[in-house]
Amino acid sequence: MIFDRLIPVASIPGPGFLRLSARSRVALTLLLLGLCVLGGPMRAQGISLLRDPDIEHGLRELATPVLRAAGLDPSRTRLLVVDSASLNAFVIDHTAIFLNYGLILRTSKPEMLQAVIAHEAAHIANGHIGRRGQNMRSAGTAAGLGTALAVLAGALAGGEAAVGIAAGTQTSALRSFLSHTRAEEASADRSALTYLRRAGINPRGMVELHGLFAGQEVLSRRNQDPYMRSHPLTRDRIRAAEAVVATLPKAPGVDPEAAYWLARVQGKLSAFKRAPKWTRRRLRSETYADVKLMRGAIADFRSNKLNAALKQMRELRSLRPNDPYYAELEGQILYENRRWAEANAAYTRAAQGAPKDALILAGLGRTQLSAGKPKTALATLERARLRDFRNHRLLRDMSLAYAQTGQPGMASVVTAERYALRGRLTDAGQHAKRALGLLPEGSPPWRRAQDVFLAYERSEKRKKK
Repeated sequence: MIFDRLIPVASIPGPGFLRLSARSRVALTLLLLGLCVLGGPMRAQGISLLRDPDIEHGLRELATPVLRAAGLDPSRTRLLVVDSASLNAFVIDHTAIFLNYGLILRTSKPEMLQAVIAHEAAHIANGHIGRRGQNMRSAGTAAGLGTALAVLAGALAGGEAAVGIAAGTQTSALRSFLSHTRAEEASADRSALTYLRRAGINPRGMVELHGLFAGQEVLSRRNQDPYMRSHPLTRDRIRAAEAVVATLPKAPGVDPEAAYWLARVQGKLSAFKRAPKWTRRRLRSETYADVKLMRGAIADFRSNKLNAALKQMRELRSLRPNDPYYAELEGQILYENRRWAEANAAYTRAAQGAPKDALILAGLGRTQLSAGKPKTALATLERARLRDFRNHRLLRDMSLAYAQTGQPGMASVVTAERYALRGRLTDAGQHAKRALGLLPEGSPPWRRAQDVFLAYERSEKRKKK
């Protein structure tokens, strides 16, 4: 995990954007434009994501039994980490569950985090998202329109574009959109408890989760955690969860695999988000030898102690030689220290172990580009983009790879898309115009550039009104 993976959600397109019909692409472009024109300050208040292949894999391991119990496909429901220390979790559409890193770090048992996931999965499975039309229409003027545009964009682009637009609206409007009724909360709790029992997970995690928010209801809204504001907690909900747990003949014990993955996710998150001194003070209490080495290596890496970090990574590799996510971390450490050939070797091992992980593929493409292999890098980056278009740095690397392989038109269109999807339409328009002059007229890349240029022109017209 590196800090340039903190990607503003307002810049995250859905992968379906490039595969829409011409009419739908134009419609989606205008929808994106609608949000951008509504005001820059709104985008500044959007949320950011922490993208890391190891963390997302660990969360997927924890979530898979819960999602299956809820009737959801684990391969189609992403677990994404929000770069916020506050306690919150939410869903916007049917494709992803968002978890604040603060909430992940505050859970003391895997069952608590799995209870959060089960609760949010219940909002998806029970259709609560689909009934939010009226909530969005009443969200308020321009910001409310931005959220409504997100729903329409989701219909056009398979749902994921909705994330980018909705999260770019005003924080208050987003909170209104995410808010659930007390009836929905009670329904989601009941379903979540069923999912946990069906998955063989101790449902007491739900009760303990509620305990994190004890006393929050008496605080002013300003001082409450965001989770309390969007998920109204009542004593009735707590009592209902306690009643279900009390009826169980014998609660299942802690799953060792779940405990390991929670420790690994929390270990990597805290090592990057907390000070290295904080991490080192807590290494003695770390249960798992590999997680201890990982945390120590990250602390040394962040303290510019490269040799010490690499020494711990070598020990880590001897413990888990076939772990692609630890190989990715080693690649990151080497890459950040400009040791291109060694970084490329580490990322290659990672990609061999996890050939479908888009973030690992993006990292491999980046190292190939830095190692002077632009053609190889471009092929790798294109494979990554097909699997996950959320990585803004991927678009930057692709534009460099296209330029270095003598494809200035493609470099321009990718750069135009990168700027457009960050709301920088003036810059996007300049690159789109250049791409239109370089690409064969009517070709798919030319139409992509035209979509961006249309959005730019519409933006300029609105500015003059």
